[in-house]
Amino acid sequence: MKKFYIIFIAFAALSVSSCIKQLDTLPLNDYDFTSEAAYKDASSYLMGLSYINAYYNFVSQNDPGASDLSFDDAGQSELIRQWLVLNDLPTKSQDIGWNNDSYIPDLAAHTWTNADNNALIAVYTRCLKAVALVNEFLLQTSDDRLEARGHTDMAKQVHQYRAEAKFHRAMYYYILLDLFGNPPLALEENIGGELPIQVGRSGLFDWLEGQLKELVADGSDMPAKGAVAYPRPTKDAAWALLARLYLNAQVYTGTPRWADAKAAAQKVIENGYSLHPNYRELFMQDNGQTCSADEFIFAIDYDANNSRSWGGTTTLSSGAFDDTMNKTVSGYLGVTSVEYVSAEVWNGYHINPEFVEENFELSNPSFAGDGSTLGYDPANSDQRLMLYNAGAAAANYLSTDATTGWRCWKWAKIDSKGNVIPRGGEDNVFWKFSSADFAIFRLPEMYYIYAESDARLNGGTTTDATAIGYIKALRDRAGLAAPGGSMTVEYILKDKAAEYLWEGQRRQDEIRLGIFDADPNRYIYPILESDRSANPNLEQNPGY
Repeated sequence: MKKFYIIFIAFAALSVSSCIKQLDTLPLNDYDFTSEAAYKDASSYLMGLSYINAYYNFVSQNDPGASDLSFDDAGQSELIRQWLVLNDLPTKSQDIGWNNDSYIPDLAAHTWTNADNNALIAVYTRCLKAVALVNEFLLQTSDDRLEARGHTDMAKQVHQYRAEAKFHRAMYYYILLDLFGNPPLALEENIGGELPIQVGRSGLFDWLEGQLKELVADGSDMPAKGAVAYPRPTKDAAWALLARLYLNAQVYTGTPRWADAKAAAQKVIENGYSLHPNYRELFMQDNGQTCSADEFIFAIDYDANNSRSWGGTTTLSSGAFDDTMNKTVSGYLGVTSVEYVSAEVWNGYHINPEFVEENFELSNPSFAGDGSTLGYDPANSDQRLMLYNAGAAAANYLSTDATTGWRCWKWAKIDSKGNVIPRGGEDNVFWKFSSADFAIFRLPEMYYIYAESDARLNGGTTTDATAIGYIKALRDRAGLAAPGGSMTVEYILKDKAAEYLWEGQRRQDEIRLGIFDADPNRYIYPILESDRSANPNLEQNPGY
């Protein structure tokens, strides 16, 4: 259900540290309101929370083509789009052929430097701006401010809003911890006060763990499953983030937390989730309606009518298609009219052929060359692999020519009833945008965390019937057999490579598995130099 859109806070395009310090002195909308004026009405509290919830995929208050950051291409300033790029492009799971965007070949070749680039700017800046939004929200929703405004009757509801906002702050800081290692830790007291300081990667991990444990504790104000409308986060989302945090604890702190990861994942699994029976529907245009009740734990809402973005699932759909692929995939899905399954064909997103060969279970991969087939036998292959082979010769697979590259069409613009969005004129462009939601946490990840953690606790191999049963359930849905007696960490993560293709998980998995093919200094990205210039407290990461 698409219900969570109301926006009312505006940002000036300041440096991040400056923004954190000055937020409370800035106008909160286009009419130069102060904070107190903005929160005059009781309905403003939900509106403020709505903006925090939407900052993952919004680039401005009202125009998806005009970013509130200084980007020529507004879509490249979206957080989800560039978060996925930073996680998938440095691995072999993704390549992007738009080499005119200089940051793309740098990321693919592991040659990025401390010079700010669009992907780093978008993710780092938006995460810390979102943190500033949360901190301001927490200041404005304290009990004493509610009392001063005569809103004490709303205290119980606002306490829940505050818990949701703290989850979002934890989510944004998790992204920063994972990608940038040691960002500044900004809290409420930094609004209008001292510039934030770094506490180290281990220190940030400890702070995040503490925040999340408060949210999942019995009696916390974080809403339970079903207590708030989709896609707002619940206590299960906090458990899922805690499970992911513990899974990578050895990378972040040097100390493994496998037992904690397994226990946190099990907390989510036991709370009434189930695998959606049709994998393909997880990425369709109505996935927020068909999958939110069973498999989605926390998702980002996209809607062509109400929450448009040139990033996110719009990019994941249009970015992979060329004309021939569009017609071929449309024909395979039974769409034979001019209303093809990709609204636009950007012809940029590819998969490295080595990654396909190493990780995917395909039947008869071959290249017809004329668009008459998908390039493999999908009926007898892993059903999770919605692929198209446009010719994967190593010499030219990353070309922008229409006849090269493995591509993925998971986010094709079709719904569970087989409908595609009708095309419209340039004055009615909603049809160009995707309405497929992007799931940050799905139930399968909890299965993989449980199984991998058990294997780690037992010398790299699990024989636990529950763990094996979880992976077997995923492979059953994919139409694949599974070994019955044991599974190694390598086997589990190879299966995950198919389940989570282009969902932003691969870099983290490769680092944890020890196969990320980069200098160790490239396991994290640099702190933005523009932020270091604005905040003398900040030290650069090693190697930059």
